[in-house]
Amino acid sequence: MKFMNPLKGAVRVFLTSLIIVAILALIIFIVVKLIPVPPVREIESAISAISDASVRQAPVYSKKLFSDAEAAYDSAMTRWKKENKKFIFFRDYKEVAEYAKLSQKKANEAARNSELSSIELETRIKEKINSLRKICTKIDTNFGRYPLHDNQWSRFSKGKLLLQEGEIAFSKNQLLTANIKITDAENLILEVYQNATAELKNYFNSYPAWKKWYETSVAQSAKNNSYLILVDKFARKCYLYYNGKKKYEFEVELGKNWAGDKRRMGDKATPEGKYEVVRKYQGRETAYYKSLAISYPNSEDIARFKSEIAGGSLPPSSKIGGGIEIHGGGGKGVDWTDGCVALTNADMDKLFPLIKTGTPVTIVGSLRSLDEIMNFENE
Repeated sequence: MKFMNPLKGAVRVFLTSLIIVAILALIIFIVVKLIPVPPVREIESAISAISDASVRQAPVYSKKLFSDAEAAYDSAMTRWKKENKKFIFFRDYKEVAEYAKLSQKKANEAARNSELSSIELETRIKEKINSLRKICTKIDTNFGRYPLHDNQWSRFSKGKLLLQEGEIAFSKNQLLTANIKITDAENLILEVYQNATAELKNYFNSYPAWKKWYETSVAQSAKNNSYLILVDKFARKCYLYYNGKKKYEFEVELGKNWAGDKRRMGDKATPEGKYEVVRKYQGRETAYYKSLAISYPNSEDIARFKSEIAGGSLPPSSKIGGGIEIHGGGGKGVDWTDGCVALTNADMDKLFPLIKTGTPVTIVGSLRSLDEIMNFENE
C-alpha cells in the first residue's frame, strides 16, 4: 500500500487554487474591460463650464453660444439615459462624451465672448455718459435762458433724469439696465439739442444785420462824442458806450419770449433794432423805479408789421404795441418782462443820470456769432 506525500498534496492544492484565482481575475478583467464606462469626467467638465459661463453672464452677453452649450449638455444627458436602458455590455457612451465635450467647448466660448462683450458694453456706456454730460452742459449753458417750448424743456428734464438713473445702474455694474436708461436718455437729450440748435441757427440768420447795427452805432458814438446804449439779448448785457468806447456793463433781464424780433403786442418779445430814448421816468411816474422809454416801434417795425398783416402771418386784429422801456426792478435771475429791458435799481442809478432824450439805443440778438457761442467748429 502506497502513501501520498502530504507536502506534494498541499503544493498541488495551492497551485490549483492559484490557477483558479488567476482565471477568475482574468475573467473579471475581461468583463470590466468589456463594460462601457460612462463619461463622468466629461459631464462634470461640461457642468463646470456652463456654471462658469453663467456667472460671467453669458446668458445675457453671449446668448447664442450659451444656448448651444446647454443644448449640447441636454443631448448628452438624453443619450446617457438612453444607453443606460440597454444591456450593460451593449451600451455605447461615445456620443454622450462627444456632446459633453461640445457643451464644454461652447460654454467656454460663451464665457470668453461674454467677458469681451461686457467690456465693450461698459466702454460704450461710459463713452455715452461722458458725451451726454457734455451735451447737457451745452444745453444748460447756451439754452438755459433760451425760450424753448415747454415740451422741449420737459423732454430735456426727463432725459437728464434717465441719464442719472443710468449712471447709478452703471455704478452698480448693472450694465444692461444702464444701457437701456442711457439709450433712452440719449434719444431725448439729442432730440432736444438738435431741435434747439436748429432753432438757434435760424434765429442767428439775422447776425449780419446785428453786426452792422453795432458797428454803425459805435461809429456814430465816436463821431458825435456821444453816449450809446447797446443791448446784447443773448448775452443778457446792456453796455453804455461813450465816444465809441465801452464805459459800463450791466446784467439785464428780458421779455419771456425774447428770442426773435417783436412782432405784435402781447408776444412778450424784446424788439431788435436801432431806437432812441424818447422820455425819462422816475419816482411815481413809473412802476419800475426809473425807466427810459424808447422809440419802439420805429419805421422798420411798422413796415414789417403791416407786411405780416397783409401776408396773413399775423391776424388782422393784431396790434403792433409799444411802451418798451429800459427800466429798474431787475435782478430776478429770470426773463420776466413783457418785452422791456430790466436792470437792477442800482444799475439804473448809474445809467439814468447819463442819458438824455435822443440817446441812441441799439438792441441786437447777439454781438457774437453762433460759431463763437456754440463752438460748432470744434464738434
